[in-house]
Amino acid sequence: METFVPIFNQMISLFTLIIIGFILSKWKIVPDNAAKTLSKLENTLFVPALIMFTFINKCNVSVLGQMWRLLLFSFLLLGGLFGVSLLVVKRCFSKPTARKIALHALAFSNFGFMGNAIMNAVFPEIFFEYTIFTLPFWVMSYMLAPTLLIGEEGGEQTLKSRLKTFFNPMIVGVLIGLFLGLTGWGLKLPKGLLSVMETSGNCMSPIAMLFTGLTLGQIDLKELLKRTRLYVVAIAKVVVYPLLFVLIFMWVPQNAFVSTVALKCALCICAMPTGMGAIVIPVAYGKDSSDAAGAALISHVLSIVTIPLAFMLMQLALL
Repeated sequence: METFVPIFNQMISLFTLIIIGFILSKWKIVPDNAAKTLSKLENTLFVPALIMFTFINKCNVSVLGQMWRLLLFSFLLLGGLFGVSLLVVKRCFSKPTARKIALHALAFSNFGFMGNAIMNAVFPEIFFEYTIFTLPFWVMSYMLAPTLLIGEEGGEQTLKSRLKTFFNPMIVGVLIGLFLGLTGWGLKLPKGLLSVMETSGNCMSPIAMLFTGLTLGQIDLKELLKRTRLYVVAIAKVVVYPLLFVLIFMWVPQNAFVSTVALKCALCICAMPTGMGAIVIPVAYGKDSSDAAGAALISHVLSIVTIPLAFMLMQLALL
């Protein structure tokens, strides 16, 4: 229970912000483009600031030398999640476009907004490692987004547009933070500048949850909640995925490769609800992402309980 209670309390706190965002959207208290504005703030300011501040304080040559194990584990996990997600979407969706969007939502869960918020709040001592661990997911998510979420309707993707998508503010923040951390120059920056980074980074979690609520608030609930397949997808993501992960790795002895830190990072990704990118990006290109939105709503509600339970089960399994 020592793991369940703090994570559950954090989930209640985060979900309260989601509800606030949901109400603000449903009651038209904020403009229709509020979610888009918050998304831009998250991606261009708050997340890069949090990453840079974390890297400046925790990144050094000795630590970085151990990160290859985390990255390798992350790539293996990504491959496993992608394979399982393919099986799920083939069972639940008949239309190719719906399958692709659902595949992206399942394989690339809300490991960014919600994952960052939970790890930074509950496990701040390993947030740097979590940032490293999620890099393969960020890279592959951006690389596959044009194919899975946009497709032919989005037009042919040029090399320039692909590079622009890849070198997004989050990746740039990682590179700058990596440079400042390894050289030690980051700690020599004016305290006022470091304070701005820290304060901006602290805004990441609440703004991310408000954005989630605003996005979900634009969903037609009555229609979506009638679609049985959405419940199957949501339950698979927040119940089956983390449970499978715990059952598999409870029999694997911990070592330099499969460490407690790696397991916590991996479980966080497995336990997160479906990704928000599968909702936002297709809409920008005139595609129907209602299934992804419905699965996101259901999985986010269920995750209030399933995420704390997943970490509690892992703690019990590792005893």
